[in-house]
This record gives sequence, structure tokens and C-alpha cells, in this order.
Amino acid sequence: MTPARKALRPTMAAAVSVTVLAGTAFGLAPSVQAAAPAPTAAMAASSDSASDSDSDSASSDSASSSGVSIRFVDIPGDGGVKLAANVVAPADADASRRLPLVVLPTSWSLPQVEYLAQAKKLAEAGYVVLTYNSRGFWQSGGRIETAGPPDIADASKVIDWALANTPADPDHIGMAGLSYGAGISLLAAGADPRIRAVVAMSGWADLVGSIYSGRTQHAQAAGLLAGAGELTGRPSDELRQILDDFFSSDLTKEPDLIAWGKKRSPAAQLDRINANGAAIMLGNSWGDSIFPPNSYADFFEKLTGPKRLELRPGDHATAELTGLLGLPNTTWSHARQWLDRYLKGERNGIDTQAPVRLMSRTARGDDYEGYPSWSAVPSEQRRVPLAGTEKITANHDSGANAGTVLLGGALDQFLRVPPLASIPLLPRSRAAVWQTGTSAREQRVRGTVKLHTTVTSDRSDGTAVAYLYDVGPLGVGKLITNAPVTFHDRTPGTPFGVDLELFSTAYDVPAGHRLALVVDTVDPLYIEHNPDGAHLTFSSPAADPSYLTVPVRD
Repeated sequence: MTPARKALRPTMAAAVSVTVLAGTAFGLAPSVQAAAPAPTAAMAASSDSASDSDSDSASSDSASSSGVSIRFVDIPGDGGVKLAANVVAPADADASRRLPLVVLPTSWSLPQVEYLAQAKKLAEAGYVVLTYNSRGFWQSGGRIETAGPPDIADASKVIDWALANTPADPDHIGMAGLSYGAGISLLAAGADPRIRAVVAMSGWADLVGSIYSGRTQHAQAAGLLAGAGELTGRPSDELRQILDDFFSSDLTKEPDLIAWGKKRSPAAQLDRINANGAAIMLGNSWGDSIFPPNSYADFFEKLTGPKRLELRPGDHATAELTGLLGLPNTTWSHARQWLDRYLKGERNGIDTQAPVRLMSRTARGDDYEGYPSWSAVPSEQRRVPLAGTEKITANHDSGANAGTVLLGGALDQFLRVPPLASIPLLPRSRAAVWQTGTSAREQRVRGTVKLHTTVTSDRSDGTAVAYLYDVGPLGVGKLITNAPVTFHDRTPGTPFGVDLELFSTAYDVPAGHRLALVVDTVDPLYIEHNPDGAHLTFSSPAADPSYLTVPVRD
């Protein structure tokens, strides 16, 4: 095969973002650790009821404020691995009454204090909350297993410990989490039937489809995870080998990568998740540069129990970030309502709303659109013909790109500034460009844009990246969505069809604007596989015309 042309290069922006997120979490810790009175009588009595081995593993650090008790404990996970954890509960909780339990596994690379602000809110509302550091990170023992079987077994061990050491109700158990914690929570719901409700924010359903979509390595996303894992944890030998194979583009290892990712994908455990029947709320952002929303949408459609899907502007975890600081946050507010409905039985109306909730990237305010299902989101599929033949030279960035991991979607969310490109100035030798006429009315793009075309390469391997732009009167294009596709072992000079799903989105194109499809071969987000001097030709044969399908809502 042709080796990838781009090596692992985690960007400085990604590293800074990780530092900021970790600092945010640590910023919550001092106020808790500064005051450490003896454990409350209720919690001490609960701890005394534990088995000797469990009692020996628990520390006695605790604090209380505003009617909430906080304990820092060590919990034996799968194989006896120590898991650093917090127990947050009402200060007056005792064995006289059982309380619903919420378990929160931490995000990738963040410490166990990540959720303290939200855990305190839940405890004030009458929950026992147990947050723990996922194995391999920070003070927890073991190695990073990337939501592998030991991580899922850990979740059940944590539940066991909570039932033995706190007044948690065995019939009202939920899990929730952000990013890595979301993936672990979904997988645990398929493995442990005691889990009755899940809130999975900014997570994944298909791990391979998230970081290897279109057979293309998402270099910045995987590089960020790899770098943060080395900085804050202890990656397993298996993870290091998978990453080495991933970045070296060794196709002989591709089946191993897919098998590794499938084992860690909730979509592969769909039957077990449905059989256990947990009520599942999924939330993600349109611009999530680590876990794009497509797999959540597909997964949601196949869930058979109570379910909710929220998609909104932003990048990975940016929609939930202010909630980690304890500030008002719509996503966390909805998460608490979901848990209240399915763990406490409160009739708060969240289950009577339309289960699919979307917020357009161009919307002002915090209003969601409601739909009965993901398939019902678009009311029409507009077919845009892609006529003619376009030939481009590979290995050169045309100027069209999808931004930077973590920052691109955040800028779009907070400043309404998506990645931009001057469409008239894009060099046609490096970018194939098709444009529609201007539209007399607003076009509300909703769902998954799909590209069908015919490609001819003069080499056996290659990569193309497709971008859809909203183009204003001055020719400046605002990125609506994108996606990469890679091919291998093709016969040079022989045309072949390509069907590509771009990342799902919701975007309102103003009246008087046009749509532009741009295809080039280089984007900093992805590893590209175009040999030196390669050329790609995009054509529209009469027997199989090329077109773009744009889902719109009237």
C-alpha cells in the first residue's frame, strides 16, 4: 500500500484545550479538599456495613456543604484494580431510606472531580452520586483499556460497591457521562441489567465510524486522545499497538483495528442494550470533531426503549462545559430531568416531548426543534446534479478545510464563525467545485448530506475530502459540513463509484445564497493517502450521473 503522507502531529491548539479542560476540573477541587471533617454519621454507618475488603479500600476523607456530603474513596474494580472515586449524597442520607443512584465515569484524561458541580446538584435533589476515575487515568490503577471489557466490568463493580456502602436503591440505578464516560455508560447498559437510565453526552455509538470514517484516519482527533492519554494516564500495550498501526496506515492491520473498535462500540451491543431496556438520552454537537453525530443518529433510530436525541451547535463537549463549572446549562438540565423521570418517576414532561430535539447551527437563542424520529427530520431530499468533469492534482491544500479539532465547532457555536473559504479564489487545479444558483428563499438543511460520484485515479490509492458551503453574495463560503473518503487497491485509470455520507448537520442557508460543493485532497484533520503526483478525476457518466442529495425542511 501507499504509506500515509501525514504523520501524527497533535496540534498546539488541541494540547491547550486539554490543559484548559483539566484545569477547569481541578479548579473545583480545592474548595472540597480544604475542609475535611470526619465522615458524617450516616455515611460512616453505611461504610461499616461493607465487607472487610471493601472497607479496607475506602478512604475516610470527606467534606460537607450546603446539605451535601462528599467522600473521597478508593473502590476495587475488576481484578481488584483501585478506582479513585467520590461519593456525593445528601448530608442527612442514612439507611432508613433508599435513594436513586447515579454513576458517573470520568471523561478521557480528566480526574474524578470533573463532575463535582453536577454531582452536588444531583445530591441536593435526593440522589446518591458516585463519580470515579476510569482505570488507567490519574489516581486510578490499571491501564487505559479504551472502554474495553475491564472498563465495563468496572462499572458493575462500582455499582456493587455503592449498593453495599451507601443508601443506594438497587431498583433505581442510572449512569451518565461526558465523552469517554458516555461511551462506558452506554456499553455498561448492555452488560448490566440493573441500569435503568443512561445519559450519554458527546459520546460515540460506533468508535470505528467516528475516528476512521470513510477508511480515513481522523489524525487530529486520534492524536489528541493519544497525547492526552500519555500525559495523564497509562495506556495499555494493546492501545499503543492499535495507535501505532492506525497512524502507520498498515492495511494488513485494518481488520484488527475494526475488531478492536467494534468491541468498544455500543452499536455492536444494540441487541443487549435493547433487551435490558434502559431509558437512553443521547446528546451531541453538530461540529463534534472527535465523535461526529452520524453514529448517534443511526443508533438512536434502532433503540426500542424510552429514548431521546439532542443535537446542537458546538464541538466536542463544548455544549456541556459550562455545566461542569456549575453554571446554568441546558444540556445538564435536560439530563437531570431525564434521570428524574426514569429513576425517581417524576412526571416532568420530558418523556412527552418529541424525542428528537435539534438546534440549528444558525439559530439564535436556545430553542430546539422537535421531531418524532431522526428519519422524519428532513421533509424533502433535494437532488443537486453535479455535471461535467473535474480533474484535480492531489497532495496540495486548496484552502478549503474543516478547521481544527475542538476549536472549529466551538468558534461556530460561540461566535457563529465556521471555517471559511473564498470559493472564487479556490485554485481549480487543486479543488473540484460545483455551485447551485442562488435561492429565492431560505434553505433549512436538516440531516445527512450524501454525495454520489464517479472517481478515476491514476494511482491505486487516494483520499478525497468533500465540503458543502453556504456561499454569500461576495463568494465567501461558510462550511456547512464535510467528510473524507479513502480508497485502496484500485486499478489506475479505471472509474469507480463513490457514495459518501457527510457529517449530519442543521444549518439555515439565507435567501439569496447558493450552495457549493468542493472536493480536494488535503485537510489537516485527516491523514491523506495520495501518492506524489497523483490526479483525481470526478465525472458524471450518462448511465450513472453524479449528484448531491441535500435533506431540507420546509
